[in-house]
Amino acid sequence: GNRREAFETLDKPALLPLPCAPYVFAEWKQATVNIDYHVEVDGHYYSVPCSLIKKRIDVRITATTVECFHKGQRVAAHPRSMQKGRHTTVMEHMPKSHQEYAGWTPERLAQWALTLGPNVSALTEAIMGSRKHPVQGYRSCLGVIGLAKEHGSARLDAACERALHLGALSQKSLKSILKTGLDRLPLPLHNADQTSIPHDNVRGPEYYRKEASC
Repeated sequence: GNRREAFETLDKPALLPLPCAPYVFAEWKQATVNIDYHVEVDGHYYSVPCSLIKKRIDVRITATTVECFHKGQRVAAHPRSMQKGRHTTVMEHMPKSHQEYAGWTPERLAQWALTLGPNVSALTEAIMGSRKHPVQGYRSCLGVIGLAKEHGSARLDAACERALHLGALSQKSLKSILKTGLDRLPLPLHNADQTSIPHDNVRGPEYYRKEASC
């Protein structure tokens, strides 16, 4: 015989139909759900159900979709976005207490921070003011506010005061201040040679209202 005859008699009868959809290449990664119930994929943030905050999940990434799995069950699926620093959020993923604030503005975030202390509010305003668009600072601000659960509002407010004094506008710096107990020490006298970011450098409410309306 020949290869054609072998194919017709042996291989062809065993062939199965082609799949209905072409094979899709996917990458997998593990991620911890942030306090704002989003996970980061290539600089963009995707929401998952808020009940999964601080849980480890698996993320399946293709050219067009981002799927999130917890213990083998798919809990979220989003169209993939290439916009870095932006958020894709499903309202149903929010805590019920947050759903009414789906249209968050910098003013509302600063007011929430103010319930923990004036310096907490000032730091969140400074973080938003340091970004090209205030919404890019929401994630950091939520992280700052979340530190009150572990350390209490009084310590957090004192730590924010020191962070503002040093011009350290990051959640990482704030965690370091709290971890080392620097929030319990008096602030050093102001040194004219030191470079810091004073409070009056923070963009005012008119800037935020303008951004929120865009």
